[in-house]
Amino acid sequence: MTDAATTPALPAAPPIRWVQLAIGVLCMAMIANLQYGWTLFVDPIEAKYHWGRAAIQVAFSIFVLTETWLVPVEAWFVDKYGPRIVVMFGGVMIALSWWINSFASSLFMLYLAAVIGGIGAGAVYGTCVGNALKWFPDRRGLAAGCTAAGFGAGAALTVIPISRMIASSGYESAFFYFGLGQGLVVLVLSFFLMAPKQAYAGQKKNVRVPQSRSFARPMQVVRNPLFWLIYLTFVLVATGGLMTAAQIGPIARDYKIADVPVNLMGIELAALTFAISLDRIFDGFGRPFFGWLSDRIGREHTMFGAFSGAALAMYALANWGTNPIVFILASAVFFGLFGEIYSLFPATCSDTFGTKFAATNAGMLYTAKGTASLLVPLASLVAASYGWSAVFGVIIALNVTAACLALFVIKPLRAKYIARSNEIVPAHAAMAAGASL
Repeated sequence: MTDAATTPALPAAPPIRWVQLAIGVLCMAMIANLQYGWTLFVDPIEAKYHWGRAAIQVAFSIFVLTETWLVPVEAWFVDKYGPRIVVMFGGVMIALSWWINSFASSLFMLYLAAVIGGIGAGAVYGTCVGNALKWFPDRRGLAAGCTAAGFGAGAALTVIPISRMIASSGYESAFFYFGLGQGLVVLVLSFFLMAPKQAYAGQKKNVRVPQSRSFARPMQVVRNPLFWLIYLTFVLVATGGLMTAAQIGPIARDYKIADVPVNLMGIELAALTFAISLDRIFDGFGRPFFGWLSDRIGREHTMFGAFSGAALAMYALANWGTNPIVFILASAVFFGLFGEIYSLFPATCSDTFGTKFAATNAGMLYTAKGTASLLVPLASLVAASYGWSAVFGVIIALNVTAACLALFVIKPLRAKYIARSNEIVPAHAAMAAGASL
């Protein structure tokens, strides 16, 4: 079932772990545009080549698939060789990806760039999240949330510059210059990354959520039905979030509000630019906040509240989204609630299956995002046949289902599993002590 490992009294974690966390956040910020900035390029590419939105969005799905499904392999390299070399490789790959996009004149080249970018982004993402979980066993939700916040909010500061460069110099220039710049920053930061030399206990007495004191190897985890139930819940929520992230630009244009000037808090921007910028900010701040909250009230309670709130925000977008202000605020709230899956699920995985193989196990769970991405192009097809209201209805149903699964199914099953696995630790420790006599 699990490999038991006793938890001896360990020294308090050193201050350097906060430096490692900050480096991880910056690395994540540099790969954010590969996903969240993509929506800015869809219509300019379509205007030039007329391939169709659905065909262009296949590149988004390919990116997410390769970004997520290869993370377990990349995480294995991290667990074995450390984070530095893997992130270094990721920096080179993300720069190469957008460089290819800058001159891609066929769908094949666009898809090839998506594969390369996905591999690079996955190497950075899986490494930084796994490293945070290892440095912060006492604050897993917060650490995973802060790291994921870099990915969620990283595009916020560059949305306006990218939009302006696309308008003034063409989307090709935006791909070229931002791609090389982002890749270079990741490459430099990779030299400063390191894994902890021992599993720091932090302040275990302050941990308020159930945690397993034993650890499960990756092959044991994938044979556990509880893992797949958590995986399914991740897929449900990720599907709705990725659909919205990929389609927010087309939705705004179909609602004829994309270029409508909106003034909020003394800032005036076009509605779409405003929405994407605010979405990234809310997404970014939501990840550490809900991670921190889950460290105190529990993972499943936090999931239930966030998923239910996301369903309400999507309901508002579906019914009043043609109002530019409602569009901006409702989408921002939705992404602020959606982004917590990238802090809560890795923390939940490590709480349940232990820290020793945290990078690999969390990486396997992260492939749920790739599975969800397979459904993203369907949003364009459903919208073309039934309108965006049908797409919103599906997203609402997915979030409500996930909320119920988290609180009423996963919570009791996970509590039983952790209690059972923790009973094994003293037994194994006693056996080891007896064998040494």
